[in-house]
Amino acid sequence: MNNALSKNNRRRGRWAEFLACWYLRLHGYRVLYRNYAVRSRQHAGAGEVDIIACRKKTLVFVEVKTRRSLQKAAYAVTARQKQRLTRAALSFLQLHPQYAGYQIRFDAVLVRLPLTVKHIPDAWRP
Repeated sequence: MNNALSKNNRRRGRWAEFLACWYLRLHGYRVLYRNYAVRSRQHAGAGEVDIIACRKKTLVFVEVKTRRSLQKAAYAVTARQKQRLTRAALSFLQLHPQYAGYQIRFDAVLVRLPLTVKHIPDAWRP
Protein backbone atom coordinates (compact mmCIF):
# COMPACT_ATOMS: atom_id res chain seq x y z
CA MET A 1 0.00 0.00 0.00
CA ASN A 2 1.21 3.48 -0.81
CA ASN A 3 2.74 5.17 2.25
CA ALA A 4 0.77 8.41 1.72
CA LEU A 5 -2.48 6.45 1.36
CA SER A 6 -1.70 4.51 4.53
CA LYS A 7 -1.01 7.78 6.37
CA ASN A 8 -4.34 9.21 5.16
CA ASN A 9 -6.17 6.06 6.29
CA ARG A 10 -4.63 6.32 9.76
CA ARG A 11 -5.56 10.00 9.93
CA ARG A 12 -9.14 9.19 8.89
CA GLY A 13 -9.29 6.41 11.46
CA ARG A 14 -8.11 8.70 14.26
CA TRP A 15 -10.65 11.34 13.22
CA ALA A 16 -13.43 8.72 13.19
CA GLU A 17 -12.44 7.53 16.67
CA PHE A 18 -12.41 11.13 17.90
CA LEU A 19 -15.94 11.66 16.52
CA ALA A 20 -17.09 8.36 18.02
CA CYS A 21 -15.77 9.36 21.46
CA TRP A 22 -17.56 12.68 21.35
CA TYR A 23 -20.75 11.06 20.15
CA LEU A 24 -20.63 8.59 23.04
CA ARG A 25 -19.86 11.33 25.56
CA LEU A 26 -22.78 13.42 24.30
CA HIS A 27 -25.03 10.39 24.83
CA GLY A 28 -24.06 9.83 28.45
CA TYR A 29 -21.10 7.45 28.17
CA ARG A 30 -17.83 7.92 30.00
CA VAL A 31 -14.91 6.98 27.78
CA LEU A 32 -12.43 4.96 29.84
CA TYR A 33 -9.88 3.98 27.19
CA ARG A 34 -9.08 4.63 23.55
CA ASN A 35 -7.04 2.12 21.54
CA TYR A 36 -6.76 -0.20 24.51
CA ALA A 37 -4.27 -2.97 23.78
CA VAL A 38 -3.69 -5.85 26.16
CA ARG A 39 0.06 -5.96 26.70
CA SER A 40 0.82 -8.84 29.01
CA ARG A 41 2.33 -12.21 28.27
CA GLN A 42 -0.62 -14.02 29.80
CA HIS A 43 -3.05 -12.24 27.48
CA ALA A 44 -0.86 -12.04 24.37
CA GLY A 45 -2.78 -11.90 21.13
CA ALA A 46 -5.94 -10.57 22.75
CA GLY A 47 -5.99 -7.60 20.41
CA GLU A 48 -6.98 -3.98 20.64
CA VAL A 49 -10.26 -2.26 21.44
CA ASP A 50 -10.95 1.08 19.76
CA ILE A 51 -12.98 2.45 22.67
CA ILE A 52 -13.95 1.15 26.09
CA ALA A 53 -16.74 3.19 27.62
CA CYS A 54 -19.18 2.87 30.45
CA ARG A 55 -22.67 4.11 31.23
CA LYS A 56 -24.19 3.32 34.60
CA LYS A 57 -23.29 -0.35 35.22
CA THR A 58 -22.71 -1.28 31.57
CA LEU A 59 -19.22 -1.64 30.17
CA VAL A 60 -19.15 -1.16 26.40
CA PHE A 61 -16.44 -2.39 24.03
CA VAL A 62 -16.68 -0.39 20.81
CA GLU A 63 -15.40 -1.10 17.31
CA VAL A 64 -15.20 2.04 15.16
CA LYS A 65 -15.41 1.70 11.38
CA THR A 66 -15.17 4.43 8.78
CA ARG A 67 -16.01 3.95 5.12
CA ARG A 68 -17.53 5.89 2.22
CA SER A 69 -21.00 4.76 3.30
CA LEU A 70 -22.48 3.61 6.60
CA GLN A 71 -23.56 0.34 4.96
CA LYS A 72 -19.99 -0.44 3.90
CA ALA A 73 -18.77 0.45 7.38
CA ALA A 74 -21.28 -1.97 8.92
CA TYR A 75 -20.08 -4.81 6.69
CA ALA A 76 -16.46 -4.03 7.58
CA VAL A 77 -16.90 -5.45 11.10
CA THR A 78 -15.81 -9.01 10.36
CA ALA A 79 -16.31 -12.20 12.35
CA ARG A 80 -12.56 -12.31 13.00
CA GLN A 81 -12.64 -8.79 14.45
CA LYS A 82 -15.58 -9.73 16.65
CA GLN A 83 -13.60 -12.70 18.02
CA ARG A 84 -10.55 -10.48 18.60
CA LEU A 85 -12.67 -7.91 20.43
CA THR A 86 -14.27 -10.62 22.58
CA ARG A 87 -10.82 -11.95 23.57
CA ALA A 88 -9.64 -8.44 24.39
CA ALA A 89 -12.77 -7.80 26.49
CA LEU A 90 -12.23 -11.00 28.50
CA SER A 91 -8.59 -10.06 29.07
CA PHE A 92 -9.61 -6.54 30.09
CA LEU A 93 -12.05 -7.92 32.65
CA GLN A 94 -9.38 -10.22 34.12
CA LEU A 95 -6.95 -7.31 34.42
CA HIS A 96 -9.58 -4.89 35.81
CA PRO A 97 -11.63 -6.75 38.44
CA GLN A 98 -13.36 -3.52 39.53
CA TYR A 99 -15.74 -4.03 36.55
CA ALA A 100 -16.71 -7.59 37.51
CA GLY A 101 -20.31 -6.66 38.37
CA TYR A 102 -20.92 -4.70 35.17
CA GLN A 103 -22.99 -5.84 32.22
CA ILE A 104 -20.90 -6.25 29.08
CA ARG A 105 -21.92 -5.08 25.64
CA PHE A 106 -20.29 -4.95 22.21
CA ASP A 107 -21.19 -1.91 20.11
CA ALA A 108 -20.19 -0.56 16.73
CA VAL A 109 -19.86 3.08 15.80
CA LEU A 110 -20.00 3.64 12.07
CA VAL A 111 -18.60 6.84 10.59
CA ARG A 112 -19.00 8.32 7.14
CA LEU A 113 -16.76 11.32 6.84
CA PRO A 114 -16.91 14.22 7.14
CA LEU A 115 -19.58 14.05 9.84
CA THR A 116 -22.09 11.18 9.90
CA VAL A 117 -22.00 8.96 12.98
CA LYS A 118 -24.23 5.97 13.67
CA HIS A 119 -24.08 4.10 16.97
CA ILE A 120 -25.25 0.47 16.99
CA PRO A 121 -25.67 -0.68 20.59
CA ASP A 122 -25.38 -4.42 21.16
CA ALA A 123 -24.10 -4.90 17.60
CA TRP A 124 -23.18 -8.53 18.30
CA ARG A 125 -22.96 -11.08 21.09
CA PRO A 126 -20.06 -13.47 21.57
